[in-house]
Amino acid sequence: MNLLHLFDHSLRGRADQPALEWMGETFTFADIERRSNRMANALRARGFAKGDRLCVHLANRIELIDLYLACVKLGVIFVPINVLYRERELGHIMRDAEPRALITESELPEPAASDERPQTDLDGDDPAAIIYTSGTTGASKGAVLTHNNFLANVVNLLAAWQVTARDRFLLPLPLFHIHALGNGLHCWLISGCRMRLLERFDHRTATGELLDFRPTLFFGVPTVYVRLLDTPAEAAREIGKGMRLFVSGSAPLPPQVLEQFRALFGHTILERYGMTETFMTISNPYIGERRAGTVGFPLPGVSARIVDGELWIKSPTLFAGYWRNAEATAAAFTDGWFRTGDLAERSADGYVTLRGRKSDLIISGGFNIYPREIEEFLLEQPEIDEAAVVGVPDAVRGELPVAFVVGDFDEEDLAGRCRAQLASFKVPRRFVRVETLPRTALGKVQKHLLREKI
Repeated sequence: MNLLHLFDHSLRGRADQPALEWMGETFTFADIERRSNRMANALRARGFAKGDRLCVHLANRIELIDLYLACVKLGVIFVPINVLYRERELGHIMRDAEPRALITESELPEPAASDERPQTDLDGDDPAAIIYTSGTTGASKGAVLTHNNFLANVVNLLAAWQVTARDRFLLPLPLFHIHALGNGLHCWLISGCRMRLLERFDHRTATGELLDFRPTLFFGVPTVYVRLLDTPAEAAREIGKGMRLFVSGSAPLPPQVLEQFRALFGHTILERYGMTETFMTISNPYIGERRAGTVGFPLPGVSARIVDGELWIKSPTLFAGYWRNAEATAAAFTDGWFRTGDLAERSADGYVTLRGRKSDLIISGGFNIYPREIEEFLLEQPEIDEAAVVGVPDAVRGELPVAFVVGDFDEEDLAGRCRAQLASFKVPRRFVRVETLPRTALGKVQKHLLREKI
């Protein structure tokens, strides 16, 4: 079985039903089928065939959905790229993935006239996407995700979170991220619910969108929920009346945010845990206690163990490996268990609580930031002798990167160079000048001492 077998529950089985709201226009599932068939035929006319890679560097828009479905129909491997990435980051992905083409807003393909779906021989082990996720060395690695990985993930979520065709789903998250693509897009397509896609989350218009669309289902990251705490009480109660489920992921949700949100909207956010390499593996229950500060229980078919404090996972959702990187793939597994790098504890009654990361990963607004990548860029600058980047707490974004730098530099000039070469969320919010970096006897930077300085 491949993804199309379940997508067809909606694309063909619910053809005349409203499917997608985008920019004030409503599209049926038949419209989505026709649009993606035309896009698939356009790509095929450009020489795309099964196994080719297509890099897509787009903000949320209906054409991004057309392109993803076109890739699925052709057996082309979809490679979404964070729209905030700049030339440096794009260049690495392009060299590594070796795509047949890169699609940007200025170079969208013209759909072909044919509405006929192209026929391609696909099975569940065929790759559907490669999503790049940075490593602690700073070099992005492409996680190869198969049809079976996507299917196992979405079937779990539909069952565990009771997503059905009756839902009204508001999705403000970026489709280049596994959260919106792997969870949001697939829950929508397979359940057959009605989705309104936003280009981005905007806290200034969020209340109006929620009141206008009246969703029953909403996926967000902690930063989104922090922003929603500014919703006027009367509007929050009105939104809460029609809601069924708020889900949070991609970064830890502060317990106080969960409590404040519950008091304001009358709903307890369901927090869950996953990674690009694993999809969703652990979730608080839909029925039962959604315990603040925890991520809940392993989902059906998922095995989780804690080894020396680190969370290890076995699951049918586990990725097929890192693209063209057998060494990194082998290093990520022990006896078939994927080592997440996250420290965790399990309560006597089974709830899993995350206790930080073995690496120095910073999560800011749901985006992963690997300090080594920023440090390597800073060390490329001629006036910089040493650099170390750490995450510091932030009430809105969870964490923000701060750079400790040894050298004679102009802070504004250095920040400008960072903005030109790095995604905006990776740019350090402060550059702290220091004489030396604290190190162990073996020369390792003691980042915990740097954090104490902030």
